[in-house]
Amino acid sequence: MDLNKETIRKIRGLIVFAVVVVMIVWKYEVFFELLGYGLNIILPFLIGGGIAFVLNVPMHFIEEKLFGQGKLKNNKTAKKAARPVSFILTLIFVFGIIFLVMFIVIPELTSTLANVGLTIQKEIPKLLGYAEELFKNNKEIVEWIENIEFNWNKIFEGIVGFFTSGAGNVMDSTFAVARSIVSGVTTFVIGFVFACYILLQKEKLHVQVKKIGYAFLPKDWVEIMIAISSMAYKTFSHFLTGQCVEAVILGTMFFISMSIFKMPYALLVGVLIAFTALIPIFGAFIGCVVGAVLIFMVNPMQALIFIIMFLVLQQVEGNLIYPHVVGNSVGLPSIWVLVAVSIGGSLMGIVGMLIFIPMVSVVYSLFRGIVNRRLERRNIKVE
Repeated sequence: MDLNKETIRKIRGLIVFAVVVVMIVWKYEVFFELLGYGLNIILPFLIGGGIAFVLNVPMHFIEEKLFGQGKLKNNKTAKKAARPVSFILTLIFVFGIIFLVMFIVIPELTSTLANVGLTIQKEIPKLLGYAEELFKNNKEIVEWIENIEFNWNKIFEGIVGFFTSGAGNVMDSTFAVARSIVSGVTTFVIGFVFACYILLQKEKLHVQVKKIGYAFLPKDWVEIMIAISSMAYKTFSHFLTGQCVEAVILGTMFFISMSIFKMPYALLVGVLIAFTALIPIFGAFIGCVVGAVLIFMVNPMQALIFIIMFLVLQQVEGNLIYPHVVGNSVGLPSIWVLVAVSIGGSLMGIVGMLIFIPMVSVVYSLFRGIVNRRLERRNIKVE
């Protein structure tokens, strides 16, 4: 056997790899502990990368529309100002939407909860009277219903007493909660600052990453990774843009329809459905349930009308609006969309639902390309 330098290098690499695998299997507790510690260290940068990716979609749109067309396209001063101006406008736009929604939702939600509490307090005697009438032939149930007493002062005193008696436990956990809040805020701030650096210097970072790739990896691998990254970015950005536009349209439709039928909480339910509609497939139904419960507290008949209206608007949105707004931007058949939402939701919750659709779309596109190329090599055509 000719043990040249290349062969010795490969053997040495295999030995090191085998030793590392054995150590991981032998001391897997230590490995997972170190892995968790490492993830905590890089977590702010992962969050920053995610923030930068999301903000880059509106920022790229603003930069292209304002500075990528007309006379400003070849203007040197405009080119220098394009990136910081687009970045500032993107932050104003995003934080403006957040504050606007908070300004709309929080006051409306506060008044809604107050009204719901009053409605419950008024409706309970009616429900007890209805129950007595319904079970009038059963004396035991009637006696039990008559003994039910809702003393709101006692309930309030009980809640206060619970917090008072548990003050020691609350104080013990206060410092832990404060530490977690400070840690979370610090992580977010570091991630946001990192995202700002990425957005302002994304071309420079792109070149640096390519240089590192070409320096340490085969050229074909780097080109494949660049192609996959480009496909992933386009798929994610198209999905994110389409999903946001579709959610705004759906929320506006509900607000206008509820206003026409003079239903309560039109603005609150419209905003709520717009936000929950960002969750593919199941999101709007969450908003429907919450909206129906709120309306039911005021007028049960209008709640029934709201549910019927929701089903009608969902059909309009699913068959007319969604295909044209979002379209086939992710290039994923409906059955795989359902699979992606189910798997993503079970693994990572709502965030997983949003991430897994474009992620599965990229995998689906790559696998479809591999299958088609292999069929072409074998001269097989499948209708």
